[in-house]
Amino acid sequence: MDGTNESNQGNFILLGFSDRPHLERILFVVILIAYLLILVGNTTIILVSWLDPHLHSPMYFFLAHLSFLDLSFTTSSIPQLLYNLSGSDKTISYTGCAIQLFLFLGLGGVECLLLAVMAYDRFVAVCKPLHYMVIMNPRLCLGLVLIAWGCGVANSLAMSPVTLCLPRCGRHSVDHFLCEMPALIRMACVNTAAIEGTVFVLAVGIVLSPLVFILVSYGYIVRAVLQIQSASGRQKAFNTCGSHLTVVSLFYGNIIYMYMQPGNSSSQDQGKFLTLFYNIVTPLLNPLIYTLRNKEVKGALRRLLLHDREKKRVRVKGPDRHL
Repeated sequence: MDGTNESNQGNFILLGFSDRPHLERILFVVILIAYLLILVGNTTIILVSWLDPHLHSPMYFFLAHLSFLDLSFTTSSIPQLLYNLSGSDKTISYTGCAIQLFLFLGLGGVECLLLAVMAYDRFVAVCKPLHYMVIMNPRLCLGLVLIAWGCGVANSLAMSPVTLCLPRCGRHSVDHFLCEMPALIRMACVNTAAIEGTVFVLAVGIVLSPLVFILVSYGYIVRAVLQIQSASGRQKAFNTCGSHLTVVSLFYGNIIYMYMQPGNSSSQDQGKFLTLFYNIVTPLLNPLIYTLRNKEVKGALRRLLLHDREKKRVRVKGPDRHL
C-alpha cells in the first residue's frame, strides 16, 4: 500500500543526459534547431494541404493529419527536454509526467494506425484507380481518421494508468529524458513480468497489426505496379508510394525495437538515443520526404509562393494607377 501511495505524489527527476554535461549543451542547440524546423516543416504541409485546391484529396487529407500528429507528438516532450537541458533543474511534476506519458503513448498509437490507413489509401489508388474517389469518399476518410484517434487514445487509457500505478518504493529518478513507459516500468520495485506481457499483447494489436496490414497492402501494390505497361506509369506509382514506405520504415524501425521489449532487456542509453531519433528525426524528415519526392506538393508550394508575390506586386502597383 505504501508503495502505491508513494507512486501517486511528488515530482519525478528526469535524468536524461545529466551524466554527460558536455553533451547536454550540444544537444540543446541541435534539438532546438531541429524542433523549430519541425514546427516550420509540418505547419507548411498542413497549410499547403488546406490552402491549395489541387491537394484536396484523400492522400493529402491523411498527410495533413500525419503532420499534425508529428507536431503534437514532438511538442509533448521536446519543450520539457529543452528546459531540462538548459539548466540544473531536471524535475517534472507527477501530473506533467502523467500527461506526457498519456500523449506519448496515445499519439504514437494513432500514428501507427494512420500509417495503415495511408497504406490502404495507396492500395485503392494503385489497384482500383477508376473507383478511387468513390471508395475514398470524404465520409470514409473522416471515419478512418476518427477510428485511428479512438483506438490510439483507448490504448493509452489502458496502458498509462497501469504503468503509473506501479509501486516504486520511493524511487523518483527516471533514467530517461521523458516519462516513457519502458523507463517507468524499470523503476518498479515489484515483479513486472505481468505488465510487460500485457504491454506486449497491446503492442501486437496497436503496432504489429497495422504493420502487417501495411506490408500486405504493399504486396498487392507491387504486383499491380509491375503489371503497368508504361515505364512512366510505373515510375509515378513507385514515387507516390515510395514516400509513404520511407516514413513507415523510419517510424516502425524504432518503435518495434523499443516497445516490443519494454522492460530491462534493452540498453538504457541506447533507448534514450532511439527515443530521441523517434521524437526528432522522424518528424523532421517526414515533410522533407513528402516534399522532395512529391511533384504535387512542390507544385502547390510554388503556386502559393507565386500567388503571394503577385499579391504584393498588385499592392505595390495599386497606388500608381490613381496618380
